[in-house]
Amino acid sequence: MTTLLLVDDQVLVRSGLRMMLSVHPDLEVIGEASNGAEAVTLARELTPDVVLMDLDMPVMDGVEATGRLTADDFTADPDYTVKVLVLTGLGDDEHVFSALRAGASGFVLKDAAPTELTEAIGCVARGNGYLAPAVTPGVIAGIVTRPTPATGPVAGVLDRLTAREREILVLMAHGLTNEEIATRLHLAMATVKTHVCRVIMRLEVHDRTQAVVVAYQNKLVVPGGQRPERDSG
Repeated sequence: MTTLLLVDDQVLVRSGLRMMLSVHPDLEVIGEASNGAEAVTLARELTPDVVLMDLDMPVMDGVEATGRLTADDFTADPDYTVKVLVLTGLGDDEHVFSALRAGASGFVLKDAAPTELTEAIGCVARGNGYLAPAVTPGVIAGIVTRPTPATGPVAGVLDRLTAREREILVLMAHGLTNEEIATRLHLAMATVKTHVCRVIMRLEVHDRTQAVVVAYQNKLVVPGGQRPERDSG
């Protein structure tokens, strides 16, 4: 069962989502918030598996709330990582990039079919990323046309990562698998997958390999550097 927190400033939107998702046997809505500040508070109390996050809200918008929810210090439990799936009507490239940089694991537009939404929830809950087909071309185009880490070193690009994400990127760059990273850091496999997904999205690259390229281009690791020792237990 995947537990959900719905975050939207419009009551009718939240009610409609609750009704639609309640018929799915593997999904359970455990809370609702009308702005980002409420979302942060409720997520800490309820520990949902996935937060469905609107972007344009009063008090605290969805981008800021996402950044707080995905910060390393959000929870003291190393095996609990908040997964944020943005659900919004704002599909322009800047909103997409802002949400992904803040740590969102996926992005779906509000006019998506119910099947697409449930598919996206499932992907994010499993620790993977999801980008709506409608926004994927814009994201790819942005990566190609902007000065990005995929084409060379970019000052401050690694500042987008949390301390835990940097640590995981270093291990990725040294060739450790997700299973090896989970063992070394004493984390659940799903937690590692979520962190890897966020590293890829925050760095605006296509895959794990490009994320490793970023690590070397920006001297987070150096060729021939000492490989981190694996835990024996």
